[in-house]
Amino acid sequence: MPRVPSAAAAFVGTRIAHFRARQGMTQDQLAVAADIDSSNIRSYESGRAMMNVRSLVRIATALEVAPGELIDELTPEMFDTHLTRVTR
Repeated sequence: MPRVPSAAAAFVGTRIAHFRARQGMTQDQLAVAADIDSSNIRSYESGRAMMNVRSLVRIATALEVAPGELIDELTPEMFDTHLTRVTR
């Protein structure tokens, strides 16, 4: 899992946080529901890391959304954009 912030990681993290809040879940609750370590959930939401496809599907399932909703509007160029600071 890359630890270099990118616009893609920040975008997906923002989407995860949005849908998690909509479900009224904490990061820890999402971690348990998705069977993913809570530190990884925090890294994903902050844009510090990009999850693999398996984790993306687990998170989407826990959030009761289609995996595509987490990556809708993501573009290939976003992966090439490295961020010096990720803001939320």
